[in-house]
Amino acid sequence: MHKIPIGVLGASGYAGRELCLLAERHPGMDLVFATAYGQRGQSVRVGGRDMTFLATEDARLEDAELVFSALPHGTSGEWVMRAQSAGSMVVDLSADFRSGNGDPSQTSSIPYGLTELMRDRVRTARVVANPGCYPTAILLALAPLITGGLIEPGSAVTIAAASGVTGAGHSPRPDLLFAEVSEDFRAYAVNNDHRHLAEMNAVVKDLGGDADLIFTPHLLPVARGILATIVVRLRQPLNDPLSVWSSAYAAEPFIEVASATPSIRDVVRRNVVRISATVAANVRQPTLIVTAAIDNLMKGAAGQAVQNANVMLGLDETMGLPA
Repeated sequence: MHKIPIGVLGASGYAGRELCLLAERHPGMDLVFATAYGQRGQSVRVGGRDMTFLATEDARLEDAELVFSALPHGTSGEWVMRAQSAGSMVVDLSADFRSGNGDPSQTSSIPYGLTELMRDRVRTARVVANPGCYPTAILLALAPLITGGLIEPGSAVTIAAASGVTGAGHSPRPDLLFAEVSEDFRAYAVNNDHRHLAEMNAVVKDLGGDADLIFTPHLLPVARGILATIVVRLRQPLNDPLSVWSSAYAAEPFIEVASATPSIRDVVRRNVVRISATVAANVRQPTLIVTAAIDNLMKGAAGQAVQNANVMLGLDETMGLPA
């Protein structure tokens, strides 16, 4: 089949590496360039071929029908606009154009690429803002409850989510050294001001929700994966809580509704979110405990970016993605 030329900006980070590997193995994509400013000129093995990293300014953006930007927050936006001006479609993995971030006059015209919820807008877009990893797991878990009007208005939704260390990025940091992370487990951003909260609040509002999110992230001593535990107060009791997700996501190839609580092992290296829910015992108000697991580099980043690209390019949405 004809292969569509693809470029990756910021290919040396964890998400960028994953994008290169997915694009190289994708039956409908041809990886024509990959940039990594700090490693420009270096040759790397991507899948079954050797590729030389370019400086970002040396990339021929016009050669790619679609560009993935995995550049840092605050830097990516400029290159997204350059790629668009060169005629390329773009999936941006930074926060620069996500809902709740940046200039509303720009972000309002760029779809938030939570594919299962925004597919119609993604299909006709030239630029898509790929969601953050934590928001992907949390919002896909919450969305059916919000759109179904099942959450008690004005209540607090409490979220404890733990991520592998690749979620912190590829830049060297002393607190992420093996000796610092191994055999430890810690919370961070405990005052409810994590940078992903803005996009989660914006999407909850867009879906018609009326709830406060209290989000506490944790660092797991593993390479990849996210497990989120979400406590939700309901308007009224639910006899069959799993039916909420089974009904909402019945046709979704990358959402799994499970009777057993998911684990990271269930989802690592797969482009899926696995969701379960149970009624909380020993409480006075009807309450659900919802759990969701994803691979932060797949469904939480590169995999979802390719899923969005497939939709934008008119390809089968599942093409090239491990489920």
